[in-house]
Amino acid sequence: MAKTEPGWELYRSFLAVMREGSLSGAARSLGMTQPSLGRHMRELEEALGVPLFARSPQGLAPTDLAHELVPHAQAMASSSAALRRAASTRQDAISGVVRITASEVIGAEVLPPILAAFRQQHPGIVIELSLSNQAEDLLRRDADIAIRMVRPTQAALVARQVGKIALGIFAHKRYLEANGKPRTIADLAAHALIGFDRETAYIRSMRPAGMPYARENFALRTDNDLAALAAIRAGYGIGVCQTGLARRDPMLVHLFADSFALHMDTWVVMHEDLRRSARTRALFDHLAAALSDYTQQPARRAAARKR
Repeated sequence: MAKTEPGWELYRSFLAVMREGSLSGAARSLGMTQPSLGRHMRELEEALGVPLFARSPQGLAPTDLAHELVPHAQAMASSSAALRRAASTRQDAISGVVRITASEVIGAEVLPPILAAFRQQHPGIVIELSLSNQAEDLLRRDADIAIRMVRPTQAALVARQVGKIALGIFAHKRYLEANGKPRTIADLAAHALIGFDRETAYIRSMRPAGMPYARENFALRTDNDLAALAAIRAGYGIGVCQTGLARRDPMLVHLFADSFALHMDTWVVMHEDLRRSARTRALFDHLAAALSDYTQQPARRAAARKR
């Protein structure tokens, strides 16, 4: 007799158990009872014909096969979420749900006022904002719109370059008053530098030339960009941050402004199938216009100072 095809609710429960590490934690996260969740796991194992967990008095221990199934179940979860967003309203209506993914700093520091302005124009649109420095898969529909710092290469994506975000070296006045102001880039090695904990390929590609920007020189190491920005604002030390953000705080001093600058390409991206979605297109166009304005602000200020 053919096995019954497992329903999505069984895979959803499976993902919750893998994420939470226990039946009780998974049940709480899904608003289910523990016996019901345990029944889901047994039904999934019976439908697949393989054991997914080793049971003991200490609880459930995932098998190797269970770990192999996780990315496939996550793909199902992404598709289910995309289906719900697509079905949340008519394609030609300016209402429904749109999911955006962006880096931590862009999502927390740059997008909020941009999204607030959009909300005034389109109160019927619900925005889901996912912050991660890992690029989510638009082809798999993990998100509808992405703000990216690298040019997308997939042919099925619609991408608009909105400019380059300027980066500079900044320190709080309080730090410089206590520790002195570096005269040259080389002098930075004697200061409390704020930088990454783990070097990635992207960081290597952006490594400032001639600057002692290496892990062994950092007085604070973090891979969380929001934490690094907060440390600069708190006067912990000297670090690299977006010029547009630093300009909001008059106590932050731009060091080596005439001799040092980095720029990050900035793109707004969506799946080409979403061009027919009025709500997604409206938000895409709004983000592109607002981020283009944001990337041009430092250049406009510099030109104004020269006049």
